[in-house]
Amino acid sequence: MVRKLLSPWRTARTWYGVVHGVLDLFVGTVTFSLVVTLLALSASLLIVFPLALPFVWLLFGCADLAGRIERSRAAALLGVHLPAPHAPFTSRGWFGRLGQRATSGSRWREIAYCLLLLPTGAIKLVVLTAVWSGSFALLILPLYIGSLPGDSAEFGLFELSGPDGALAGSLTGAFGLLLVAPWATVALSTLGGLIVRALLGPSPEVALRAQVTELEASRTAAEASRTAAVDSAEAERRRIERDLHDGAQQRLVGLAMDLGIIREKFDQDPDRARQLVTNAHQEAKAALAELRDLVRGFHPAILEDRGLDAALSAVVARCPIPVQLDIAVEPRPPASVESAAYFVVAEALTNVTKHAQATAARVSIARHGTLLAIDISDNGRGGATLTGGTGLRGLDERVRGLDGWMRVLSPPGGPTSVLVELPCGS
Repeated sequence: MVRKLLSPWRTARTWYGVVHGVLDLFVGTVTFSLVVTLLALSASLLIVFPLALPFVWLLFGCADLAGRIERSRAAALLGVHLPAPHAPFTSRGWFGRLGQRATSGSRWREIAYCLLLLPTGAIKLVVLTAVWSGSFALLILPLYIGSLPGDSAEFGLFELSGPDGALAGSLTGAFGLLLVAPWATVALSTLGGLIVRALLGPSPEVALRAQVTELEASRTAAEASRTAAVDSAEAERRRIERDLHDGAQQRLVGLAMDLGIIREKFDQDPDRARQLVTNAHQEAKAALAELRDLVRGFHPAILEDRGLDAALSAVVARCPIPVQLDIAVEPRPPASVESAAYFVVAEALTNVTKHAQATAARVSIARHGTLLAIDISDNGRGGATLTGGTGLRGLDERVRGLDGWMRVLSPPGGPTSVLVELPCGS
């Protein structure tokens, strides 16, 4: 209970609230003076309408600037983060935009805030001065009460004198500093935040419209991610079918044919049958090796057991060009992110070997908070694009399927860098 009562002393919000309350009076003096002057000039010149237009425009411009400053000040000192409350302009000309400003409720609320800031700032400053300075003055009353006339301190309705009075004042001051002053500051900060939200924040209709727009954008992004994931899975399925058809399936068909010939030649030509058995044995081992490589392409066991560093070290070791590998991914990312990073690097290095005419490459992977950053670069001929038919489009689909981000920097003549970011929040 005591800890909760003293909690304002441990939070920065209390002291930021003191700073905000002290500044309110000075900022309010400036905004009040500007807005009142411009309002008076605009109203007095309405009879000569064209002469009033510059002052009306200046009025709304100053209020808009003050609103921006106050929203920033509220975000920094009160923790109140507000978007701009104004609807976008639909008129192109300055006169049309001026009319839209004049009919906008949010613009007039900004002007009201500029006028209200001075009196509320004065009240807040008086209260803050009274609770903080008054409590401190009472706390140290025993130190200077003997210097006061009559050895007594008058506080309007009551008077403190003598050692007992000084002690009572000191205890009251301690109570004020420990509880009254900080909680009064918190209350004033809360009140200031409510005023800022009411006058400088968006109206409920605008906030609801912004929320609907944000939800629509999120849904569109989610649909795009799902589409990318489906496209990536379909491309992977076609690749597997192609690899099976061009590799292991052809070897197995040849093995079946050899076994059929062996069965026919086994009694008639044993030497020929023995040679065919040897060939069939080699074909069977080659087919097993290709199937093993294909399965490794799904999800290598070393990746699951030992992580990206060990799995990519094996990929780099098989690469025909020198590759520098730098990995720092602690803590370990989720399995789906590790798998995507593995295939991105493996496919990118395959592209480098086939198309880039490079003599060296570098792979850098690092985790920064909830992001896994990947950079694959080479000193090849450059000119790579996501639509160039070099396999980068499939990588982009795989990355977007995980709500990631991918860019290819590859000017003609090189070098080439493939930059990837994958979300890997725990």
